[in-house]
Amino acid sequence: MCGIAGIVGKDAKLSTLNKMLYSQSHRGPDNTGFWEGEFTVLGHNRLSIIDLSKKANQPFIDNYESYILSFNGEIYNYVELKEELKHKYIFKTNSDTEVLLAGYIVWGKDCLSKFNGMFSFAIYDTINKILFAARDRFGVKPFYYHLNNDTLFFSSEIKAIHSAGIEKTQNEQVWANYLVYGSYGMPEESFWEGINQLPGGHYLEFKNNSISISKWYDFEMEIKKYSREPLHKVKEQYLSLLKDSINLRFRSDVKVGFNISGGLDSSTLLTLVNLNKSNENINAYTFYTNDKKYDELPWVEEMITLTKNSLKKVLLSVDNISDKIEELSYFQDEPFGGIPTIAYSQIFKKARKENILVLLDGQGMDEQWAGYDYYINNNSNNIQGTIKSPFRTNVLRDKLLKRAKKPIYPTPFNDDLLNKQYRDLFYTKIPRALRFNDRISMANSTELREPFLDYRLVEYAFAQPIEYKIKNGIQKYLLREIVADYLSDSITLAPKRPLQTPQREWLGYELKDYVSKQIEMIETSEFSEWFKLDELKLEWEKYKIGKKESSFHIWQWVSVSNFLIRS
Repeated sequence: MCGIAGIVGKDAKLSTLNKMLYSQSHRGPDNTGFWEGEFTVLGHNRLSIIDLSKKANQPFIDNYESYILSFNGEIYNYVELKEELKHKYIFKTNSDTEVLLAGYIVWGKDCLSKFNGMFSFAIYDTINKILFAARDRFGVKPFYYHLNNDTLFFSSEIKAIHSAGIEKTQNEQVWANYLVYGSYGMPEESFWEGINQLPGGHYLEFKNNSISISKWYDFEMEIKKYSREPLHKVKEQYLSLLKDSINLRFRSDVKVGFNISGGLDSSTLLTLVNLNKSNENINAYTFYTNDKKYDELPWVEEMITLTKNSLKKVLLSVDNISDKIEELSYFQDEPFGGIPTIAYSQIFKKARKENILVLLDGQGMDEQWAGYDYYINNNSNNIQGTIKSPFRTNVLRDKLLKRAKKPIYPTPFNDDLLNKQYRDLFYTKIPRALRFNDRISMANSTELREPFLDYRLVEYAFAQPIEYKIKNGIQKYLLREIVADYLSDSITLAPKRPLQTPQREWLGYELKDYVSKQIEMIETSEFSEWFKLDELKLEWEKYKIGKKESSFHIWQWVSVSNFLIRS
């Protein structure tokens, strides 16, 4: 788990690369390395998780010095792949890094389909002068790039590219879509002009000053390979895959813990972790705010009484929350998910202090088993728990409204539910959650692993018939059937609860002076032309006196101030 950076082209300079690496040094405090060649520099910030020796430092060079690798992530099945490769490649480390490079040398691009993991990497072929870069199936690990004057800049974080001297200019189209539709951008976009993402499940080649991007993971084709099976067989197979996924994600040379809320998904994770690691007392982490309307401590503590894990409770208070907003804005680079994201970040801070460098969480179950309320409400919403629109387009001027274009997502399946699940997996829910969570884990120099996003699990669950997902109004039906043998009815049958904090109350009361200052900054900035200022102030006044069914529009305005004006 690390940060990667590189420059390929006539403007490749080691001094520039060093600035990029410094800007994202929090991603890898254990070693900073670089490789310099003709018109190419590659760099790496290392957080040591597997094979802690110096031999595994990066950029990693193969035995013949033909290929140079900078890699962020983990290849969880590296042990099995190493066994497959050992007769074709001579290994000098025990790292998954070397297995990845060996896989590319032996199998070429086909290596990607063999990897079970989260990854973002770049390999420079010194013989053919080609840069090959790839991103994992669901885009767990980031890859940003910028092409300027025939020179390619790439990195794990946007700030690294800006530190290379690339001008920081807002991508007005993406900002407009954020304010009008709540969109965080399409898979190839960022909030900043000229900085693109390599979408998950794609690879990039840079040769002769030209970029080509190809899709390597065809999810739709993979789903077609599955046939209908009886319920009992699906339960058995899915549980087997779950256990294996969790086992793989415990491969580490440092301590592992996990995050838990009171919901079904993280309770499932907690149960299976303890089934597979019964001889270890693994730390469980959760946050709370001392607000009974939102805290899930009763459910968490009920689970912990059964498993006897050491529970680490992290209190998020409103004190200094404005400082935390600005601190996290620096690490995120783009608008993020509000105070719940800040609350989650405090877990990683606590874990790091206790020398727990790897945390697991339960992201991904709702998308594969159809767990969100809007999957059965027959609407086009994609925000859990809302009835009215959380946006306030009445405060926006016509110029910005016309700039916005409602995102249109592919519908590759002949079923509305499947298409909503597909949208959430590849365009909305999962991409933004993974981005938020990558930044908060790496800001604290810790690694986050997502066992429920093992591609085998996602494909298998997604491909199941609708009645296995939703039955008699019960969502995630088959998952509940699986865990009923381990969990109490109060947890097994609990409805989906959005991850919540008192954000609505805090923004309108304790933080109202802070929010007022952010709005005042908008009014006196160049971005005031985006807003009807009288309407903006009126909506803020209405919010303060009790119109708090949603706080998302308030958070949007805070984001405009933090990312466009204060940055």
